Amino acid sequence: MTFPKHTVEKIGGTSMSRLDELRDTLLIGDRKGADLYHRIFVVSAFGGITNLLLEHKKSGEPGVYELFADDDNAHGWHDALTRVAEAMTKAHERVLEHPGDIAQAGEFVRERIEGARSCLIDLQRLCSYGHFRLSDHMAVTRELLSGLGEAHSAFVTVLLLQRAGVNGRFIDLSGWRDESELSLNERIGAGFAEVDLSSELPIVTGYAQCTEGLMREYDRGYSEVTFSNIAAYTGAEEAIIHKEFHLSSADPKLVGEEAVRKLGHTNYDVADQLSNLGMEAIHPNAAKILRKAGIPLRVTNAFDPRDPGTLIDEDAAEAPAVEIVTGLDVTALELFEQDMVGVKGYDAKVLELLTRHKVRIVSKATNANTITHYLDASRKALRRVERDLSAQFPNAEVKLHRLALVSAIGRSLEGLHSAERGLRALREAGVAPKAVQHVPGSVDLQFLVAEDQRDQAIKVLHGAFVEGAGRATKLAA
Repeated sequence: MTFPKHTVEKIGGTSMSRLDELRDTLLIGDRKGADLYHRIFVVSAFGGITNLLLEHKKSGEPGVYELFADDDNAHGWHDALTRVAEAMTKAHERVLEHPGDIAQAGEFVRERIEGARSCLIDLQRLCSYGHFRLSDHMAVTRELLSGLGEAHSAFVTVLLLQRAGVNGRFIDLSGWRDESELSLNERIGAGFAEVDLSSELPIVTGYAQCTEGLMREYDRGYSEVTFSNIAAYTGAEEAIIHKEFHLSSADPKLVGEEAVRKLGHTNYDVADQLSNLGMEAIHPNAAKILRKAGIPLRVTNAFDPRDPGTLIDEDAAEAPAVEIVTGLDVTALELFEQDMVGVKGYDAKVLELLTRHKVRIVSKATNANTITHYLDASRKALRRVERDLSAQFPNAEVKLHRLALVSAIGRSLEGLHSAERGLRALREAGVAPKAVQHVPGSVDLQFLVAEDQRDQAIKVLHGAFVEGAGRATKLAA
């Protein structure tokens, strides 16, 4: 199946909570007639809904899924699911105006929430028999719950568009009450089988039920994977992610609105480094799909639709430059073994252990008798790693140190003397790096600093590399 020229665009959850504003800017704005179409929108749940359904992404506070998994309180997950329904209702009542639309959205919430409740009750009853284990079904349960949020927000968006005279079309990829087992591409193909992009504006759920199991593979990054696969399947001219801010040279809240610069243009190598440091322009697996399909990605400010945003493609830089400075708190896991030198296998065993405990490696360094991994993981997971490493290497010394990794990133850093400049700027500002790492030809330069000096180091390096060396000491003050 071929599609006319079009874009595939994604809206995140925080932006979705301002859907009425998006209607008047991004979704409709001053567009009329055919200009309204030739676009596909993939939407996340309204802000906060997925946290209530699963668990809070930052605090870890349990949602329906966690409460159902633990089931310490028979009423815990029931009450949590009721709170989800209330939050969904508040979300669509904030953006819908017509009583008929509000009634339709309310009925949609009731049908989905009570359907999910009945499903979970039946599952609990089934698992009360000794032959069935609830743990065997938790991955599917997580998928079921996560799809509720996106289905709701997509349905509400279509109501809003249709009320404004736009031919919006709800495409539900969540597999609700669908007994068929489809791969992701088959699910997308079925959803778009009868879509006319020249006269319909598809609003698609960010979650897609499929045999691959998006939650199992990508967890909370699933919506961007759905988005990129839709772009690849339909042969989009461009993939666009709409955020609440421009992709900038640093966090404007940290270095100041007047100091940051919009990137404007960068490439997928830089996007990968940003993902590695937790500052995702796009999920790395989603970027890989777009890169292989030859589709450029654009990151825009959803509430500044006239600005073209930042284009991410395969192009090299016209001139060497640091484009962005960012940082991440990490734990340095240091394994020291005096007899390591000349002996093979230490590194492989450490990597196997980190993989087993699902610990994310941000960076690493080695010498004759020390292997250091800079990790992004919970303290609980790190203590398990420390315990198992000590058991595996009883003669080794294992240490954990809290640090911050601050990185200066650019498509090309050749000839900038960036390590020398960065060290000088940090020294003059009173920041003492614990280590510096720069692989020749790479797109990032890493400074390891004390955890409480992360923000200061970002300000200093942004001043030195982006704003001009003369501001470094002033920013640090």
